[in-house]
Amino acid sequence: MVINTNTSAEMSARLLSESQTKLNASLARLSSGSKIVQPQDDAAGLAESIHLSAQINRISAASNNVGNAVSYSQTQDGFLQKVGSVLDRMSELAVASQDATKTDADRSAYNTEFTKLGTYINDLATKDFNGVSLFAGTGLSVTIDGDANKVTTTGVNLTSATYTSATGAAVDTVTHAQSALTAVKAAVTQLASDRGSVGANISVLSSYTDQLSVLKNNLSAASSRITDVDVAEESTNYAKANILVQAGTAMLAQANSMPNSVLRLLQ
Repeated sequence: MVINTNTSAEMSARLLSESQTKLNASLARLSSGSKIVQPQDDAAGLAESIHLSAQINRISAASNNVGNAVSYSQTQDGFLQKVGSVLDRMSELAVASQDATKTDADRSAYNTEFTKLGTYINDLATKDFNGVSLFAGTGLSVTIDGDANKVTTTGVNLTSATYTSATGAAVDTVTHAQSALTAVKAAVTQLASDRGSVGANISVLSSYTDQLSVLKNNLSAASSRITDVDVAEESTNYAKANILVQAGTAMLAQANSMPNSVLRLLQ
C-alpha cells in the first residue's frame, strides 16, 4: 500500500475521461442531428457529404431553370391559343367577304375588323417573358443537370412571312379576300406546327424536371445515410456513456479515498 502513487485513482480518472468524451460526443450528435459534428468523427464521410451537398444544390438550381423554361413555353402556348382564335375569325371574314350578295361597303366593314385582328397578332409577336422574347424564333438553351449540360428548345417566330402575309392581307374586295384566305390558311397550318413544337418542348422539359427530382431525392437519401444520426441508436449510446460517467465518478471518489487507510496504519 503506497501514498505517492495512486494507480487506481489514475486509471479511474482516465476511464472517466474517456466516458465523459463519449458522453459529450453523444450529446453533440443528438442535439445537432448529425453523426459528423467534427471532422475527426468521420473524415471520409465528411468529404463525401460535402460533394453530395454541392451536387444537390446544383441539381436544385438546374431544376429551377427547367421549371422557368416550362413556364416560358406555357406562356408561349397561351398566346398561341389566342392567335389561333384570331386566325379562325380572320378566315371567317375572308370567306364572308367573298359573298356575292355583299357590297363593297360590307366588305369595308369586314376589312376593318380583319385589319385590327392582324394588328393584334403583330402585337403579340413583340411579347416577352422576363425580358426574353417569346416569338423571335430562337429556342432556349436550358440547363438540364448539375453539370450544366443543355438542351435547346424549338423556337416560334410570329414575324415569319407565313404570319405577316396573313396579318398584312385585306378583304376589301373579292380578289383580296381570296388571297387573304389562302394566306390565313397557311398561317393556321404554321400555327398548328408551332403549337405542336411548343407542346413537345413542354413534354421534354417536364421529363427533365421529373428526372432531376428523382436524382435529388436519391442523393439526399445517400447524404442522409452518411451524416444523419440514428436517434434510437445514439440514445442508447448516450444512456450507456451517462451510466459509465456516473459510475466512474463514484469509483474515482473511492480510489481517491484509498490512501486514507494508510493513515490508520500510522495512528
